[in-house]
Amino acid sequence: MATASAVPVPASHLDVARDAEPVTRAANAAMAGRLPFAEQGDFKAAKRGLIAPVPEGMVRSKSGTVLWNLGEYAFIDGELAPATVNPSLWRMARLNMANGLFKVTDRLYQLRGFDIANMTVIEGDTGLILIDPLTTAEVARAALVHYFSHRPKRPVVAVIYTHSHVDHYGGVRGVIDEADVKAGKVAVIAPDGFMEAVSGENVLAGMPMARRAQFQFGSMLPRGPRGQVDAGLGKGIARGSTGLIAPTLSIARPVEEHTIDGIRIVFQLAPETEAPAEMHMFYPELRVLNMAENACPLLHNFIPLRGAVARDPRIWAKYIGDAIVMYAPNADILIGQHHWPVWGGEAVLDHLESQRDLYKHIHDQTLRLMNKGWRPAEIAEAIDLPPGLAERWTVRGYYGSVSHNVKAVYQRYLSWYDANPCNLHPLPPARAAAKFVEYMGGASAVVARAKADFAKGEYRWVAQVMKEVVYAEPRNIEARALCADALEQMGYQAESATWRNAFLYGAQELRHGVFQLPVRVAIGADTLAGLSSDIFFDLMAIRLDPVKAAGQSMVINWHFTDRDEKLALTLRHSTLTHRLGEWSDKATASVATTRDTLDAMVLGKLTPPQAMQAGKLRIEGDPSRLAVLFTVVELEPNPLMFDILTPGEGRP
Repeated sequence: MATASAVPVPASHLDVARDAEPVTRAANAAMAGRLPFAEQGDFKAAKRGLIAPVPEGMVRSKSGTVLWNLGEYAFIDGELAPATVNPSLWRMARLNMANGLFKVTDRLYQLRGFDIANMTVIEGDTGLILIDPLTTAEVARAALVHYFSHRPKRPVVAVIYTHSHVDHYGGVRGVIDEADVKAGKVAVIAPDGFMEAVSGENVLAGMPMARRAQFQFGSMLPRGPRGQVDAGLGKGIARGSTGLIAPTLSIARPVEEHTIDGIRIVFQLAPETEAPAEMHMFYPELRVLNMAENACPLLHNFIPLRGAVARDPRIWAKYIGDAIVMYAPNADILIGQHHWPVWGGEAVLDHLESQRDLYKHIHDQTLRLMNKGWRPAEIAEAIDLPPGLAERWTVRGYYGSVSHNVKAVYQRYLSWYDANPCNLHPLPPARAAAKFVEYMGGASAVVARAKADFAKGEYRWVAQVMKEVVYAEPRNIEARALCADALEQMGYQAESATWRNAFLYGAQELRHGVFQLPVRVAIGADTLAGLSSDIFFDLMAIRLDPVKAAGQSMVINWHFTDRDEKLALTLRHSTLTHRLGEWSDKATASVATTRDTLDAMVLGKLTPPQAMQAGKLRIEGDPSRLAVLFTVVELEPNPLMFDILTPGEGRP
């Protein structure tokens, strides 16, 4: 039974968070002694070309709501890390405080520190080319206004999405008008498969990803030395309204060159790397190489903690290698859509080679041990970065980690199953936890032994064993508190910002319960409109209630007049299937409408009877079938704040 309470999260948890234990202090001190903290080159690079910082370090909505606030991180000051923060992560947290409008080179500027990502501005012959318009419209608009405060005001002639993650396209409606796009005044450019990738990652599994992202980014943690200090790629994700405008030009060939407003751009597709649809860009006249998010000054994720399809580090390394051959000899500057640039041809080459070798090394060494029969957790404990890489700041695991990237490689090749039949059909977590605690002599005995291990600094084990007690007895306050204390110390030691955030947010939910946010719609109108009809009906299929649909059988033909699309939708055996391009002569009903009308019905803005009355929907055959379909498909939004640290309601 779920015990997550509806207790509102207080403004500050510093009164309940523990200090760093002696073991944690020793671990962080040891880290401080292993790495070259005297190097200051990255700090110079992060500040190079600064024209003006983010005004007041803050962005507000029109109503005055704070959407972005760097002032929350004022505590990040000075080289010496607090005992509650890994010193390596503290260094990155300081670097990610560099913010504002930066001149990279003639005609190319970057807006950094307005969001987790950068917005790059290229000054064309008549207007501006914007690359990656941040996460939300309000913040993207504020960033562009800041640019115009220091550079001539010119129209936006093109927007380029480097890849299919929301922090690189969601703010587009803050910088351009869709009417201008439809009129041909503004081009929107993206890699091939962009819209499909957006749909796949943000729609079908969008809600659990959003919940898991709270742990990854620490969005609801207090900012401070005992809370969230960074997100690895930047400080965090800006709030506000997200949107999407579909591309007018898709880059489809592996290498493709276009001249946009006088600027030559060579596009290099890099699919199935950091995103399913991603591309690099080289600007020959500017001698600048843009690697999007494939060569950041850190170790990236092969699977983010929020969840995603496992990425392919082998092909990731290959595309970096291709960029080295094709562009590095003529590149004086390397930029990305996070962090700061690399200046100088030799430095660019060195950075790209280290990134290529980083991803290939983790991939190859994981496969080497997999082929010896090792299991994921064993491999994760055994692999370290080799000399020449390990001591470099730009490969440290601030966002990814060697440990969970190894497990991602294993998953990509061999799935979740480790081939031990004992792990093939285990009891579900709550039932297994109850038996575990029973075998260990009851919760009190387990907690007593775990307290002794906590005192010895065995935080990983304490968290692992307390997880079982909490699942067996969710209302056991002593077990929840001890598990939270162990997670907290693990967070204080973590070099990865995402690991720190996950550990500390887990501790917060154990202490205070799940913060009850209002239910929200996971799919916005822009995203829904951008879905292909194929993905749209896949979405309907995963929302089918099998109990309500039991015994129902129907075939509905759909004709979308605005897209000249036809498909046959079948409900049978409490399962929805569809076939594009088909028109069934056995249909119980045939519907003629537009996708806009169907989208409006799914969003609850229009009912089928209202659509029929307005002449937007025509039905031949049995009209009751459409009503039944909308009854058995769950159109209401799912609750975002489901249980993670404790068993959930209705689960086995």
